[in-house]
Amino acid sequence: MASRSSSILLAAAALAALLVVGSCASALTFKTGPGCSKTKLVLIPSAAISEVEVKEKGADDFTALKEGPTGTWTLEGKEALKGPFSIRFAAKSGGYRVIDDAIPTDFKSDSDYKTSMQV
Repeated sequence: MASRSSSILLAAAALAALLVVGSCASALTFKTGPGCSKTKLVLIPSAAISEVEVKEKGADDFTALKEGPTGTWTLEGKEALKGPFSIRFAAKSGGYRVIDDAIPTDFKSDSDYKTSMQV
């Protein structure tokens, strides 16, 4: 009888642990940092990501952003940047992720842009 109760308790604990781990994932948010302008985009992701690139509207390829010392990612252009911007980055779990139209055309400094990507 005791071993059956122990098995049920163990199964319940394992199920609870799975539920907790599954609920820890949150939607990735990008904050636009100070200094954003028509020619400069500064991104601050809500999670640790690497190799961040953006693709401007109408562009064929992604452009790498420069990583700053405080977890910021910056793109500076000579001409006005054209949004909306799609973002591609390397995920900690491996591989690359792409979020289409993550940052709108009329982005502003200190704004939050929530995505549907779970990290």
